[in-house]
Amino acid sequence: MKKYHLILACSLVFTLLFYKEAVGVNLAIFGLLLTGMICYFFQERFTSRLHLGLVITSVLSCFAFAWYGDFVSFLALSMSILFLQFKTHEVKLKILQIFPIIFINGFASLGRILMFSQWLPKREIKNDLTKKLIAYIVIPAIFITLFFVVYAFGSEHFSSLFTDYTLDLNVLEVFLIALLGFYISFSFWNYWVPEICYDRNSMLDNDFSNETRMEHQQTFSFLDLDFERKSGEITLVLLNCMILIFIGTYNYEQFFEEQVVVSLSAATHERVNAVIFSIIMAVGVMLFFFKNGFNFDKKASNLKLLSKIWITLNGILIISAIIKNVEYITAFGLTYKRLGVFAFLLLAVAGLLITFWKIYKQKTNAYLFNQMIWYFYGTILLCSFVNWGNIITNYNISVNKGVEPIFLSGLNFNDESRRDYFLLKKLNGQYIELTREKEISHRQSKNFLSKALYYEFITSK
Repeated sequence: MKKYHLILACSLVFTLLFYKEAVGVNLAIFGLLLTGMICYFFQERFTSRLHLGLVITSVLSCFAFAWYGDFVSFLALSMSILFLQFKTHEVKLKILQIFPIIFINGFASLGRILMFSQWLPKREIKNDLTKKLIAYIVIPAIFITLFFVVYAFGSEHFSSLFTDYTLDLNVLEVFLIALLGFYISFSFWNYWVPEICYDRNSMLDNDFSNETRMEHQQTFSFLDLDFERKSGEITLVLLNCMILIFIGTYNYEQFFEEQVVVSLSAATHERVNAVIFSIIMAVGVMLFFFKNGFNFDKKASNLKLLSKIWITLNGILIISAIIKNVEYITAFGLTYKRLGVFAFLLLAVAGLLITFWKIYKQKTNAYLFNQMIWYFYGTILLCSFVNWGNIITNYNISVNKGVEPIFLSGLNFNDESRRDYFLLKKLNGQYIELTREKEISHRQSKNFLSKALYYEFITSK
């Protein structure tokens, strides 16, 4: 099947799914269609377990969006299908390149659509019947349709001659949806990869080239390698001393110093933010010192040892933050932010472990980013598959913490648990609860293609 066949077929399906519909189950169906077409028409390119994994996550993400219909599941669906398409067609390019390519094609496709010779086949039509169909039907129909749209805007009576008696169709809406579907399908199946992406792809390799292994390039022209190595050692000794002091004061403030309950939340978040920024800067320090020659410098053993100590101490700092967050949750219950703290801290742990492995296995700086993008993607998938709102509600009710009616009414996808608890305790979530119930009724009244299936299993109130 040619690319233009895929583009036209997907455009037609998109129009049928989204005409007079909001975004809902239809997007999940469209995502499953794209996944199925990639699997069927390009199955010979599936050469690794990564492809199978991306197919599975794409399908699961589509079901997650059909169920929840929220932004996180939309992000998971988009990333899964785009990653699958990219790794199927651009095996050699690193996954990091997908983001600039998506951005570039968002604008480039607007002009490339008009370059018909690049995506439409050049064929000489020899069949007289085909020529007659094109000349006598297709071309006149195109012009009639275009002028009908123009005239319909200029005269309601002219438009009613057709819409009131023969065709109950919003021509403008069909045209705009078809145009959007064609743009999305064209960008997906006929995207453009600039040559610079291939030329610079080697810069994102996980391993150093043989030439880089042999050369020890100076970071600063005025500072030779011996001075630079010694500078790194002094820097890391001072940083290790500083972080030891910080760990001591941090843990004292966290676990031993008495704090006012009112300011506890703000103080905890400030300290967690300090830890996260500390980890980001710690990784940056490692990337600065081990970007090239020092990975293979036999004289840099002290620098590597100090770096590993620095990474370990930052890991201890993360453990302290995790323990404090657990203590905070035990005292006040779960919230989205507190769960988000766990997510950030676990990503920070992953970053430190990958940085340690990078130094140990003498990998490039790009190795860290190539790996972290998959951890970030995995985090998005986890967030989209799990009903965190219901988990927060059930946990807080079980420990009788964070059960304020307004707070519980503001959580997503917890409606059955919230209603049962409010009925048992005779609570009232006030305006926000009323808004939530109206949202449920509104979602349940939509057409099937516009629904989020979660609301179909909620009892009408």
